[in-house]
This record gives sequence, structure tokens and C-alpha cells, in this order.
Amino acid sequence: MNKSTILVTGGAGYIGSHVALLLKKAGYNILILDNLSFGHSEIVRDVLDVELIIGDTNDRLLLDKIFATRNICAVMHFAAFLAVGESVHHPATYYKNNVVGTLTLLEAMVSANINKLIFSSTCSIYGISNNIPITENHPNNPLNPYASSKYMVEQILKDFDQAYNLKSVVFRYFNAAGADPSGDLGEDHTPEIHLIPLALLTALKKREHLVIFGTDYDTPDGTAIRDYIHVSDLATAHILGLEYLLSGGSSDMFNLGNGNGFSVREVIDVVKKITDVDFLVKEGKRRPGDAPILVGSGLKIKSKLNWKPQYPSLETIVDHAWKWHRKRHK
Repeated sequence: MNKSTILVTGGAGYIGSHVALLLKKAGYNILILDNLSFGHSEIVRDVLDVELIIGDTNDRLLLDKIFATRNICAVMHFAAFLAVGESVHHPATYYKNNVVGTLTLLEAMVSANINKLIFSSTCSIYGISNNIPITENHPNNPLNPYASSKYMVEQILKDFDQAYNLKSVVFRYFNAAGADPSGDLGEDHTPEIHLIPLALLTALKKREHLVIFGTDYDTPDGTAIRDYIHVSDLATAHILGLEYLLSGGSSDMFNLGNGNGFSVREVIDVVKKITDVDFLVKEGKRRPGDAPILVGSGLKIKSKLNWKPQYPSLETIVDHAWKWHRKRHK
């Protein structure tokens, strides 16, 4: 029998590609399913050098074919839309892709007797919190359709565990950032929506200026505070979660963050320091659906999965991202 394979949906995207890279280094067989709406086929071809099937998780016939013809032992699911602001204006798109697409995937998994899933969730499901850092037992209060879509899937996974014995590890991301230290993988969204790459693109003069969305939050400098986690540390957690499930672990959820919060202004200052470029910054209004502070506790994952971040420093995160962006945008 052929060695079992990990199906990575959305594996041509930012986080999925970093996880696929570590899976390959760990000796796993990998099959990537991506519709390339945000992913990059050249990354899969030139950097990962693994098989890519171009398709969608809403395509049940395709999923059934994959599961019937490949020896899939687990699925790592990253195929989701992720822009908070866009989800507010186009909620139907987010529910169809993030919820219906995941449900279609889960039904196909159950039909094929595949019962192990790693799911990419978000700290946004917590909403506004006065308890910092946020732990996993914090009440859920999603403020936007993107967060609601992830929360809905988490509820579906609980029901699928009870009804079909489908075991899942859910990772609630705080702000994934940075790039693989090699400089071969990094963040490249079109359009770009995240602070650090936007600031780096401004430093590279690919953008005229950077906008701060909201300067009147109840924070020390008036800008929103976020917990930034290096994408390679996040990817390592996924490997640990997979090994936990493959060894018979029960369903569980974990925060993925460093437990340290940095304001938008603080991040901009670090970017200017690392790049040695003093770019133009403008102030704008708050975006709908944004919480003032999101900082997570990582105590549970450190204790249960023995996870330890290798790159906790914001300076290191920005430095690795800067290396990638200079290479990507020559």
C-alpha cells in the first residue's frame, strides 16, 4: 500500500504553503487542493515541489474522486476567505466559501471514512474582550461575517465529532505574520490587507502611503493592538496538532499567539527601523468589525502539545517578512 497522504486545502496560500513546507520536511506525502483565487501555483511548483490539484472545496464530485483514489489519512483545511472588511460587505460570499465549502468537505470526509481534520480558525470569534490575554474558554462573540463563519464551522465540528467520530484540532489564529527564514515563502495577497506587508510594500515604494484604520481606540496610543505570531511558528503548531490526532488524540481547540500585544503605531515603528525607510503614514477611520485589542494566551497549546515559538520577537517577524518582500518585489 502507498504511504498515506495529507490533503492540504488552500495549500498554495500564505499559511497553507508554510504548513506544507514543514509537512514535506517532516516526511509526509502531500496533496494540495487550491482554486488559486488567492494562492500561487508557482509557489507549489518551484518552492514546495508537490502535487497541486486546482479545484474547490465546494466541488463534492472532485472531493469524492480525490478521497476514492488517494490514500488520504488526514485533511488540513486552509481554504477560506479572510478579509474582515470584505466579509461585512459581502457576507454571502463568506458563508458560501467558509461554511458551505467546509461542510461539503466534511461530508466527503465522512463518506470516505477519513476522520482527522486540522482546521484554521481565528481569534476574531472572541470579539471585544476586557480579559487580556484571552484564553480558549472566553465567550465567543464574533463581530463580523468572517468571524461568524469560522465560529459556525467550529460548532459543526463539534457535532461531527459526536455524530461521526470525526476528530479535529482547531487553531484560533491571532495575527499570523512574517515569512519562512529562507526567504522563499511569504505573504502575497492581492489585494493585500494585512498591516506588516502593507507597511513593507510602502517602504518598497510600491504604495504611496500607509493608512492607520482608527486612532481613537481605548488603547495607550489610540490604535488597535494585536498579537503577532510568526507564520513558521504557527506552521509548527499544525504539525504538532496533526501528530496529536494521528496518535489518537481527541478533538480540541488552541489559541495560536505569542501573548504579546503591539499597537499599529508600534508595528509601523518597527517596520521603519528594520527597513530604514521613513514612509508616509496617514490616519483613517476605523474599519467595521475590528476589535480594539486581541491578545491571546498560549498556555494551553504549550502545555498540551509542547509547542514553543522559535521566533517570538516582532523585530524578527518583520525582518523575515522584509527579506521575502525584497525578493518577491524586485
